[in-house]
Amino acid sequence: MDSDVILVIVIATALAFDFTNGFHDTANVVATSISTGAARPQVAIGFAALLNFVGAFISISVAATVAKDVVDAEVITPTIVFAGLIGAIAWNLITWWFGLPSSSSHALIGGVVGSAIAAVGVDAVIAEGLVGKVLIPAVVAPVLAFLVAGAAIGISYRVVGRQRPGIVTRGYQYGQIVSGGLLALAHGTNDAQKTMGIITLALIASGELGAEADPPFWVIASAATAIALGTYSGGWRIIKTTGTRIIKMDAAQGFSAQGAGAAVILASTHFGFPLSTTHVINGGVMGAGAGKRLSAVRWGVAGNIFVAWLLTLPAAASIGALTYGFTRIFGTGALGPILVTLMALSLVVAAFARRARQGAPVTAAGG
Repeated sequence: MDSDVILVIVIATALAFDFTNGFHDTANVVATSISTGAARPQVAIGFAALLNFVGAFISISVAATVAKDVVDAEVITPTIVFAGLIGAIAWNLITWWFGLPSSSSHALIGGVVGSAIAAVGVDAVIAEGLVGKVLIPAVVAPVLAFLVAGAAIGISYRVVGRQRPGIVTRGYQYGQIVSGGLLALAHGTNDAQKTMGIITLALIASGELGAEADPPFWVIASAATAIALGTYSGGWRIIKTTGTRIIKMDAAQGFSAQGAGAAVILASTHFGFPLSTTHVINGGVMGAGAGKRLSAVRWGVAGNIFVAWLLTLPAAASIGALTYGFTRIFGTGALGPILVTLMALSLVVAAFARRARQGAPVTAAGG
């Protein structure tokens, strides 16, 4: 009975993470279109939510990586997965609170790695998979997006430099609808799969699935729904950072940043890399700004984002490890996860209630 209760809690927590991933990463998809006037906010967010949902059904390569290539499924328990999820959700909410576009993907992987090490030791981590499929892409992907976006904006300005600004702006705004949609599709394809992989890992650990099993359809559909609902709920604090604080963006830069981001994310998804879409799109935004002129980028804001990136894996891992240690105080049954869940819900409700009393918006709808 305890194992069934823990599994239900893990699945619910994973979908809660997927929801926070959606609203935390909304900025990745819509900030450039909104800031340049290519799309109205609610239209951009609704379009992104729909394509996030559709994108989740395209591939399961990333889900397989998360479920099988980062930690050893044979020594993982549902409680370890639960503690890792709490680490990821906590870091997502902390960075959202301060408006920092950190990586939900690395928070998830960091949380699970931290809880696994706390429970089993470093032998629980598959070093080759962690380095080859997480850490190296984490460095390469945003640099690649930076270079691609920088090259794209340089070509764009050279091609349309003598055209009338109004016509050029409208053309690129229409182009942003396409590139923004492609970016939303890519985001759903890569990010929703991480939750699928975590739920699949929990099902394997509990004996509900075989060691080499792929995510069942209900896991894919529920992950797609959760990330789409999270995307639709907004995440305005981070939208402002990505869309206006890094650079003052024009439509050509927005188109270049979105196109570069979508290309890098789709290529990484094909190879099963659980990429940070946050890293990629912010790299694209910086590249589009620097391609115009280096001084166009507010490097102080970019530096703050970079620090958040560096902190994400160790911070989420630490929270995941501490959460696992706390649950073990109450034994190996369901009591520890239940208490952590109740405490986490209480803290989230209190935080949102405090923000509501201060009159600050908490979602795109202002609720």
